[in-house]
Amino acid sequence: MKHLEKLKTAFSPKSIAIIGASRKPGSIGNEFLKNVIDDGFNGPIFPVNPNADHVRSIKAYPSVKDIPYDVDLAVIIVPAQYVCDIAEACGEKGVHALLVISGGFREIGPEGAERENKLKEIVTRYGMRLIGPNCLGIINTNEEVRLNATFSGAKPRRGRIGFISQSGALGIAILNYANQIGMGLSKFASIGNRADVSPNDLLELFEHDPDTDVILLYLESFGNPGKFSRIASRIVKKKPIIAVKAGRSTAGARAARSHTGALTESETATDALFDECGVIRTMSMEELFDTAMALSFQRPPEGNRVAIITNGGGPGIMATDACAGYGLTLAEFTTETRSFLEANLPRAASKQNPVDLIGDATKERYTTAFNAVLRDPNVDAAIVLFVPPVITNEVDIAQAIVDASKWSKKPILSCFVGARTDSPGYRLLSANRIPAYVFPENAVRALSDMVKYKSYRDRPESEVVRFTDVDKESARHIFSKYEKEGGMLLMSEVLKVLEAYKIKIAEYKIVKDIEEALDAASDIGFPVVLKGVSPALVHKTEFKGVVLDIHNNDELITEYKELVRRLSAKGIQLDGVMIQRMYSGGKEGIIGASYDQSFGHILMFGMGGIYVETIKDVSFAIAPVTKAEVEHMITSIKSYPILRGVRGEPPIDFKSLEETIMRVYQMVEDFPLITELDLNPVFMMKDGCVCVDARIKLDPKAFYNLPG
Repeated sequence: MKHLEKLKTAFSPKSIAIIGASRKPGSIGNEFLKNVIDDGFNGPIFPVNPNADHVRSIKAYPSVKDIPYDVDLAVIIVPAQYVCDIAEACGEKGVHALLVISGGFREIGPEGAERENKLKEIVTRYGMRLIGPNCLGIINTNEEVRLNATFSGAKPRRGRIGFISQSGALGIAILNYANQIGMGLSKFASIGNRADVSPNDLLELFEHDPDTDVILLYLESFGNPGKFSRIASRIVKKKPIIAVKAGRSTAGARAARSHTGALTESETATDALFDECGVIRTMSMEELFDTAMALSFQRPPEGNRVAIITNGGGPGIMATDACAGYGLTLAEFTTETRSFLEANLPRAASKQNPVDLIGDATKERYTTAFNAVLRDPNVDAAIVLFVPPVITNEVDIAQAIVDASKWSKKPILSCFVGARTDSPGYRLLSANRIPAYVFPENAVRALSDMVKYKSYRDRPESEVVRFTDVDKESARHIFSKYEKEGGMLLMSEVLKVLEAYKIKIAEYKIVKDIEEALDAASDIGFPVVLKGVSPALVHKTEFKGVVLDIHNNDELITEYKELVRRLSAKGIQLDGVMIQRMYSGGKEGIIGASYDQSFGHILMFGMGGIYVETIKDVSFAIAPVTKAEVEHMITSIKSYPILRGVRGEPPIDFKSLEETIMRVYQMVEDFPLITELDLNPVFMMKDGCVCVDARIKLDPKAFYNLPG
């Protein structure tokens, strides 16, 4: 039986053994058995307790090996020191999967980590799957299974959302909150220390699960980010994935580390990973459920043009402001729509977007607005706001929204401002799969995520590009002297590596004296740039190690002498001076790569020059990168419209820029010991891209060492 099939068995077992089932009221072993029974599990349950003949009126067995029937899933709820022996017995029994609730493993330190490694070895040896240890449990609401294998007091509703949580304590809150807002789950898994089954495994399980339409994740750390990216990229073409990744702050990262025993990763890398593979990242559990409600209830809109319908001016303004903040556009109604609204709404009502039906709006008035606005070809989605006044029944307005949703194919999100989630109108909307929110901003943010998901889902697929004209051996020869100690390459070496990878660089010569400088400038042609060449000049402008726009020999002689004097006075020993062609008129960009111990190489692109760290208009991608991902890196920076050309300026050569980024990626893929690489600035012009400065740092210990 394949590992995925055994994982399916864990969620759809034909029989369960609960090892550690207890008669003691309030104990985890007692509550766990109660949940399995009360949820109506469709199969035999075998309590295991050497000190009891029966537990909750069910025959108990001294050990799992004494059960005279096959066992698909064994739940272990005993002190940590006994878990490995019990796992060994389960393996001998032929159990397919283990769910270890017990704590006392990697999360407590070295002793626990050793115990966890032993448990994993046993599981691997017998070909079992292990969920946990140190977890809340799993749930499957399918009517043919009815499995609530948790010690949570919440009884989950049946729904179409699969939830993966790395925190057991948070899992309890998740189940309670889902019930509170009327959201059902298909499956739930608290994976704890993920000694065997990881989020990646569960993603693959949910990918093929016919009961699951939307996948939610709460993560504190990644296992194998590359594998996660490959799986998630495939899944989002069919099902949205929405995630909360904890540990954003330094303090949060420390808390996550102590809680799970796992290292947290760079937030830049996390954002890049999610963006690259199409996972929608939310910043809180509330946002997670807001977006989940929208994507599980409604289809994504075709575009970002929104109509707002309200009975109060204030909420309409709040929604309008939120749309601007979240990248949504207020739809421009057609002449026909405006004319219809003028003819059928009260004089005091606003017929523009947002449509304000004023405070005494009735069900009929909302229906009139829906009939016009939702049929407008310029509208992709609608947000309906309602402030419940005394004179209007909220159920009537909810029914009008439900009726409109039955004939309109456009997504409708609602907000009953300030209403309780258990109010009659809210319940009617939820029962009819209309996302309902308490405040306008929540609805707008959720709709923005729907638009984002549509963009991810429709992003074209492409392959990683490999160039055959590179001279890898020349680069290897340069790197060879750094294979033991690593270090920063000399400027002359950096430029030779770029030449080996056919990355266009500004014409240059490195000289030792003024006579060589004059000859070089004559060959290159004025204007030229002077740059000091030294390992100490990482950021040349900070040491005034660059002189721009030199137009003749006299200027060259003067500036050459002053450059050498200035740098010598600061204790910088020069290996030479670079004479380089002066470029101007293009846009300055930066292309870079850095190595992360968990993610591997992270590529960067953005607006460059000396202000790159201040402006920070950059985008990132996790290697490997495809052509489509490179295109997305370029189009996602805020300055992208400038690159396309403004006020009559021509657009830059995007094909040349894309090729340069892909050549940089090929270089770091060929040589993982590159830990830092900056091409800054890269002049991006209408007829090509030219690198005028660069740096490369090597570390021979920086090889990918990611979990399998």
